[in-house]
Amino acid sequence: MIREQSIDHCLRASWQAVAKMYNEQASKHDSTMAMAFVLLNIDHENGTPSTSLGPQMGMEATSLSRILKSMEDKKLIFRERHPEDGRSVLIKLTDFGKEKREVSKQSVYRFNEVLTEHISEEKINNFIEVTQTITKLVNEKSIF
Repeated sequence: MIREQSIDHCLRASWQAVAKMYNEQASKHDSTMAMAFVLLNIDHENGTPSTSLGPQMGMEATSLSRILKSMEDKKLIFRERHPEDGRSVLIKLTDFGKEKREVSKQSVYRFNEVLTEHISEEKINNFIEVTQTITKLVNEKSIF
């Protein structure tokens, strides 16, 4: 099999290019792709329980903790006791965090807009179906 034609190589190379693009864009706003991803996954009105944020994003707790600390330092988020469960903490966006969330959202929209200008709806739907199948097979441990 030619390396460039293996599915895992194509996925990795494509994702690395996308991640680099998003990190370059985020750096213009004194941020990172990871921070932008967190901003987009926090409920902008009610906040999100810290315990559900990691699993929701597929991120390990230690990585998420580091990112959240950095985001607190940048005044993008704050932590608040959950009103219904005093043991739980909600991660909430500051007004500045909401502004940066909107920037992140517009970047994602732009990315998808440009792709839909260059790739047919049928091919995009096929891509989504293929990646969902890959994820399912990997999560079910059907490969190894």
